[in-house]
Amino acid sequence: MDTLRTTEQTFEEARAAYEQCVAERPVRPAATASGLPVELLYTPADAQHLDYTRDLGFPGAYPFTRGVQPTMYRGRLWTFRQYSGLATAEETNRRYRFLLEQGQTGLSVALDLPTQCGYDSDDERAQDEVGRVGVAIDTLADMELLFEGIPLDKISTSFTINGTAAGLLAMYVAVGEKQGVPSQQLTGTIQNDILKEYVARGTWIFPPEVSLRLIVDSIEYCAQHVPRFNAISVAGAHFHDAGSTAVQELAFTIADAITYVERCLHRGLDIDFIGPQISFFFYTHSDFFEEVAKYRAGRRLWARIMRERFAAKDPRSMQFRIGLVCGGSTLTPEQPLNNVVRVALQCLASVLGGVQSIFTAAWDEAYAIPTEESAELALRTQQIIAYETGVASVVDPLGGSYYLEDLTTRMEQEAERLIAWTEAQGGMVHCIQTGLIQREIANEAYKQQLAVERGEKVIVGVNRFRTDDRPQDLQLYRMDPQMAEQQIARLRRIKAERDQARARQALDRLRRAAEGTENLMPYLIDAVKAQCSIGEIYGLLRELWGEFQEPVGV
Repeated sequence: MDTLRTTEQTFEEARAAYEQCVAERPVRPAATASGLPVELLYTPADAQHLDYTRDLGFPGAYPFTRGVQPTMYRGRLWTFRQYSGLATAEETNRRYRFLLEQGQTGLSVALDLPTQCGYDSDDERAQDEVGRVGVAIDTLADMELLFEGIPLDKISTSFTINGTAAGLLAMYVAVGEKQGVPSQQLTGTIQNDILKEYVARGTWIFPPEVSLRLIVDSIEYCAQHVPRFNAISVAGAHFHDAGSTAVQELAFTIADAITYVERCLHRGLDIDFIGPQISFFFYTHSDFFEEVAKYRAGRRLWARIMRERFAAKDPRSMQFRIGLVCGGSTLTPEQPLNNVVRVALQCLASVLGGVQSIFTAAWDEAYAIPTEESAELALRTQQIIAYETGVASVVDPLGGSYYLEDLTTRMEQEAERLIAWTEAQGGMVHCIQTGLIQREIANEAYKQQLAVERGEKVIVGVNRFRTDDRPQDLQLYRMDPQMAEQQIARLRRIKAERDQARARQALDRLRRAAEGTENLMPYLIDAVKAQCSIGEIYGLLRELWGEFQEPVGV
């Protein structure tokens, strides 16, 4: 007892001396990007609330705070992806082959806006957008070209697609079948998160309820037939890029995920049947420790929700598996090479946060689709962190940090409070239909912009440490306009040469199923195999279901 008391006295004396020293040297106030106050120093007193077994535990075990796998990166590194889609399937296939040769370990497909919104390349509404921000996929023939020479049983593919996600999933299954790869061996993710589209991105098609039906259809189908493929990646990334805080990003993402789980359970699906199908997608921004804490807090909160709220028993249902992008709206056209540093630090934060898949944006993406050279440098950023820094040698290397553990707990508590708030307002669907979530994020984005304009939030090269020098001789990717013409020509040729009777019958069967309550995935697969186009399939469903109308005032 005497030894303990002496130790306590020594600590108190040291703290008193430290506080006297600090009092003589005033410091500026500090907070995270989400506005959570940050103390100058953290000590064991700030971690007294932690119970190791309850709050941290061991990686690979509930509550998964320290990671979803027992060995994490010592057993297997995260998947290295580079988001890529260039005009046509042929052009994109060449980029994929290049990136795979450079050591990329997974593919991430960027689709053009017409494909995302369910229009064919020859639709007048697609004019000037074909292949601009991603690859154009009109028919199964395009998807086959996209993966030509790339064995789908040896690569994991992520699709950033939402409104037309079920159709693209149908095509991927069909391509695998043509390659001789059983659907049970396909791995990857389809984003398939329509709720965030209504809030922060805009590539919606249908009203929420029928969109949710399609999502549940795809989750159910994958659980039955494509069990290694994540049928949904609930995406907070676009909340964050639209201006939300990291806390809002985490809370609204989990609130969306709760909605999807509830709709699956309402369908009659078992929680442990569909739980392993759910993954998550985020943006890592530049507040280093807040981003690390976000991923740790998310794992703990999701594990608790799945076990306590939904009575999940399978540990795989409780795992908060994360893919993400480093870059996004934090990239600046001013002094663009600064983006290399930003992305590297964001990638490091992501690794320390224990995520499963990372896409590092290229420095020139503030201007255009990345060039081959800039995409290679972005990939090398991940490889240097993985192989040269040593951070992948230890599971959760920042675990136990007084500051990080306190911040993890506070982020979890704030996210939980926001989730409860959305549910008190009627749930995410109601909040989206009334524009409530949109306004919350818009208000936060406005506050952040004011902080930048006032100089309260420093963006290096933008509002401080500026130079008058403009970037010289930027070698940007430029799409050949003839590629759009080639895409349209191929689409028209496919439509002219296909078995017209088979295509009509497939669309008729899809229409009848959509008018009823059957799972639409088998009918979508049948339609894409008959070379029905995305525009034909989603045009038919538009006629039946109508389109989402944005709330007034949003």
